Amino acid sequence: MNSNALKILFFTFLMLPAGAYAGDVANLLSPSKPMNITDHFVGYLAIGVTVLAYITAMSEEVLALRKSKPMVLGSAIIWFAICIYYAMHGEAKVAAVAFESNLLAYIELFLFILVSMTYLNAMEERGVFDSLRIWLLNRQYSYRQLFWITGGLAFILSTVISGMAVALLLGAVAAAVGKKNKDFVAIACVNIVVATNAGGSLSPLGGISTLFVWQNKILPFYEFFFLAAPCLVNFILPAAIMHFFVPKQIPAASTSTIWLRRGSKRVIFLFMVTLAMTVWSNINLDLPPAAGMMAGLGLLQFFSFYLTKTAHETKSEFAHVYQLFQVEIPSVNRRQDFDVFKNIGTVDWDTLLFFYGAMMMIGALSFIGYLDVVAHFLFGQISPTLANISIGLSSAFVDNGTLMFAVLSMHPDLPVGQWLLLTLTLGVGGSLLAIGSAPGVALLGQIKEGYTFTYHMRWMPVILLGYFASILMHFWINSRYF
Repeated sequence: MNSNALKILFFTFLMLPAGAYAGDVANLLSPSKPMNITDHFVGYLAIGVTVLAYITAMSEEVLALRKSKPMVLGSAIIWFAICIYYAMHGEAKVAAVAFESNLLAYIELFLFILVSMTYLNAMEERGVFDSLRIWLLNRQYSYRQLFWITGGLAFILSTVISGMAVALLLGAVAAAVGKKNKDFVAIACVNIVVATNAGGSLSPLGGISTLFVWQNKILPFYEFFFLAAPCLVNFILPAAIMHFFVPKQIPAASTSTIWLRRGSKRVIFLFMVTLAMTVWSNINLDLPPAAGMMAGLGLLQFFSFYLTKTAHETKSEFAHVYQLFQVEIPSVNRRQDFDVFKNIGTVDWDTLLFFYGAMMMIGALSFIGYLDVVAHFLFGQISPTLANISIGLSSAFVDNGTLMFAVLSMHPDLPVGQWLLLTLTLGVGGSLLAIGSAPGVALLGQIKEGYTFTYHMRWMPVILLGYFASILMHFWINSRYF
């Protein structure tokens, strides 16, 4: 075969994938119009499967079945039914493109949360959170002081850290200091849930619903901080009332000593760098938040490599034990190594897969046409304010991330003030019930005595007062955005 034939063959194989890819891009940019199947069996099947999956997921504690399983299977059934229907009408590509679009939205969320959880697991493995708990115990604060400290820390930390992680950390602190006082543990957990949801509502880095709005470029990063005062009111008002029901005693100090493992402070620093890089790249380079987070994961991986390779230079943590028994001190301390992939493996995969199922189901209902009907009623026949407040109240029963994704799928035309109102109500509305948010569900599973669903419900009127007070504060200080 001569050189010209080789060149032709080479360019043929080179251009064929490019041509196919160009065709796929064209289909993605200008797909055919979806068919309205709201009155078809496939549409009814989608609604039935979605309702059944959510009921099963909400019955996780009763059925002892992880919430992700019915959601993942349910989403698969719905999308297979849709794709089969479209294939029977010669429009299989239309449904496939719609599925890919929803999958892309989930992948961006998945990567963001995955890196965030990995950093949190790394900090926990390095002893950061245990040290914080011991430090608080050794300060000899009263129960009332600890009530405000744990609530304040939950509010602050939840602006940059996953709400579930914050609740589990500070819930462990409350349980540790209140071993002999279940009343304190219970009321402190209610306060932590409210504070965590309030703090996560004013930053895209801490809440799922705010992250959705930011990722979809509805609001720029800095505009979420307009909700600082309303979110603070949502936390402080219920806490101020609950304060008078908190015991006045001082718990016993901890006998443990603070011990941070090697590299712990640098892991915290890298996490701060990752968050700063994520915000900067989104604002200045218009990159999705997942890009900055993945860059931060790369930094953590190289730091893990450094810690592992230099472990032999660090004195063994058990050197005093070896000396006591006159045994040679090992040159390499196995506990000093640091494997990022172990931290990735211990993330909450059940929650991540739950969000996959929820987002794909909501995306399917939107593709079928049901969300257009709901949007026409909520944002066409009633006022946007009443719609947003009602959606926020419903987040006491349905995950706020799912509801926000559903609203975004409706594509409502709202001013900045209404988007902020929706972000606020969805974020803090989940505090009304213990099952209304990830922090509440996490504490129900962690705290075995004291904090229960019924105990949390006792404080619902107080939390509801904070809910409406935060809305009034928002209308007062952000009126120019409506």
